[in-house]
Amino acid sequence: MITQVLINGRESDGKIAVTDSSVLRGDGCFEVLRARSGRLFALDDHLDRLTRSAGIMGIPLPPRRDLEQWVRQVAEAGGDVAVRVVATRGSSLTDQAGEPMVIVFAHSWKHVPGPMTLLPVAAPWHAAGVPWDLAGAKILSYAPNVSATRRASAEGFDDALLIGVDDVMLEGPTFSVAWVIAGALEIPSLDLGILRSITRGVVLEIAGELAVEVREGEWTLDRLDLADEVLAMSTMREVQPVSAVGNRRFMEGPVTSRLSRQFAQRVR
Repeated sequence: MITQVLINGRESDGKIAVTDSSVLRGDGCFEVLRARSGRLFALDDHLDRLTRSAGIMGIPLPPRRDLEQWVRQVAEAGGDVAVRVVATRGSSLTDQAGEPMVIVFAHSWKHVPGPMTLLPVAAPWHAAGVPWDLAGAKILSYAPNVSATRRASAEGFDDALLIGVDDVMLEGPTFSVAWVIAGALEIPSLDLGILRSITRGVVLEIAGELAVEVREGEWTLDRLDLADEVLAMSTMREVQPVSAVGNRRFMEGPVTSRLSRQFAQRVR
């Protein structure tokens, strides 16, 4: 169910032009936030990242106070919802200069509890640490990621674990991953070009508060042969245990449980 839709701050029926850059080119950026009883979690962090993404892509945004007002308005009207913010360049046709557009809407969501299972999937489209123009931007062009999820689902898994060149572990199509070895939390480095996840950042803060050792770096898939726990993190999933990565099996362990509880408490 989709609730209120705002386009550049105005009430809308949700219809956009077929010539829009988001339709023809996937040329835009976005954010997804969670609202509970109309109250948003980590609003500033999400809008900061949207601003960075739009800046990298050269898409002008409205004033920050307008963005905040639109997101809060949609969240308050929706209650317990996911709020999506999409920024597009406008018309993709060169002879039709279009106004940049910010779409804000909310929709219901269903929380799927863990544990989840992941299929390692090669991701040749992922920069995996190689510098490129859109590094760090949360762009709309998610077709390769969605394809990886479909492949995993077709093979009986819940989702995919994206694997880069030289078998290096990266991230999920829409979430971050980490694992636990001898009580220490290991997580792929942002230098690999993975998304700077808001949930990832909060989890690392919590790990520090709990005196859990954190190691960021670059590891190949066989590193999981030493892992006791694996976890997935995102705005919609929060912190979930992973019970399988390919043919490797894992139990929900104490580190994942503590991080999950503390993250849920932080959100509340």
